[in-house]
Amino acid sequence: MKKAHTILSHLSSLPQFKVLKRQECYQKYIKLLSPKWQKEVAFIYIKDETLFIAVTHPGFKMELNYNRDLLKSLLTQLNTYDTTCEMMTASKVVVFHSKYHPMQQKAEAVSTVPYYTELASSDFEIQSQDEDLKAKFEQIKERILCNK
Repeated sequence: MKKAHTILSHLSSLPQFKVLKRQECYQKYIKLLSPKWQKEVAFIYIKDETLFIAVTHPGFKMELNYNRDLLKSLLTQLNTYDTTCEMMTASKVVVFHSKYHPMQQKAEAVSTVPYYTELASSDFEIQSQDEDLKAKFEQIKERILCNK
């Protein structure tokens, strides 16, 4: 029985699915970057010997522009060490800010009413001569017993 990985690798080697192999190489390249940069890179692609890197914030555009040599060297290292990504060659690096980036999935907030157990006890003594006051304390005792 074939495993899913072998089936997918066979499908990605077919000519009509060469985009899948290229996308896999793009993901490998992004994983070579530092974790801070990985979060800010929206997507990358190579066109006409130029590596295009889209970032989610303009501040990171400036930071990556200063490190273009590092980005080129990472790409050449990926080419030399991974034979499946030999087609990724680029002589220039262009970094741009993209407003189109993958949506961050937000954790759903659970809105429930918190239920607490009653901490009061109804074993107190009433030491008053006033009947109205005694009746009020008896009502309070009954409510405490109902909440338990």
